[in-house]
Amino acid sequence: MKIITIVLCLALSACASVPGPPAAPTSAQPAYDAELRNFDYPFPASFHELTTQGQTLRMAYLDVRPASPNGRTVLLLHGKNFGAFYWEPTIRALTARGYRVIAPDQIGFGKSSKPAAYQFSFHTLAANTKSLLAFLGIDRAAVVGHSMGGMLATRFALLYPGFSEQLVLVNPIGLEDYRVGVPYRTVDEAYAAELKATPESIRAYQQRSYYAGEWKPAYEELIDAAAGWTRHPDYPRVAWNAALTADMIVTQPVVHEFPQVKVPTLLIIGLRDRTAVGSAWAPPAVAATMGDYTRLGKSAAAAIPTARLVEISGVGHMPQVEAFDQYIEAITAFLGAR
Repeated sequence: MKIITIVLCLALSACASVPGPPAAPTSAQPAYDAELRNFDYPFPASFHELTTQGQTLRMAYLDVRPASPNGRTVLLLHGKNFGAFYWEPTIRALTARGYRVIAPDQIGFGKSSKPAAYQFSFHTLAANTKSLLAFLGIDRAAVVGHSMGGMLATRFALLYPGFSEQLVLVNPIGLEDYRVGVPYRTVDEAYAAELKATPESIRAYQQRSYYAGEWKPAYEELIDAAAGWTRHPDYPRVAWNAALTADMIVTQPVVHEFPQVKVPTLLIIGLRDRTAVGSAWAPPAVAATMGDYTRLGKSAAAAIPTARLVEISGVGHMPQVEAFDQYIEAITAFLGAR
């Protein structure tokens, strides 16, 4: 295991989240339907129809091709609070280097279908993604996952090792087992919590959890879709899917299978990150031990054969936002070392 540490400095502060009733939308506060039909992505979105669990669903995706192809493809898997749109800077950087980039919205996210009934699992999302890639005629790709997408990328590499050329995990969640010491929260309880979300609470959560209390105009663009959902009558459908996928994250750990990952792996870890699903309702003594990415990154890298660890000090859950140059340099160097 090789460890590289990159040092950045950011001021730390706190910001409390105070949920309130949804504000009435104005022309400056758009409301988005469940499939984000009136929300523009940075590249044209296409759709792949899936027959899955007895229903036909649409999986949105971006397929961005380089001007000068190098013959390789990179698959980008988004986090729970985002969709394919937030990969724009990464897509532009990778295509400039010759990579074809595929960035899907998983079922239940972004512009993809929000089913009323669906058995969400990382196995199913991986199979859906493999179906999309087969539809596009792609049989090999480097797989990059951020946050929840890191759990999905791990599952994908475990299920399809022959397809996965390389694996990049960017501040993945699931580096610990969230079932241990954390009381189980039912889907109904998770749904009730999701329904309370407002643009203000979404902003406050990301400001506190992702950016150590700082907030910049660029961050506002990253919450636009989620904030707009809460202003639309479709929001209960979005919230229901969010509750189902939250249950998937908590009940389907991948950390115990890290030793089985045989694909060359890069871990990019912002050391300030303290993201820990369930810590908000865990006993204080348990919550205090969760989300220590300084420890978790090293333990994950030690568990995954041939893993390489890049640590970025002073950066939290979003290295691709707070430290883009260091993040993209680590990725492209790793991809190029194949």
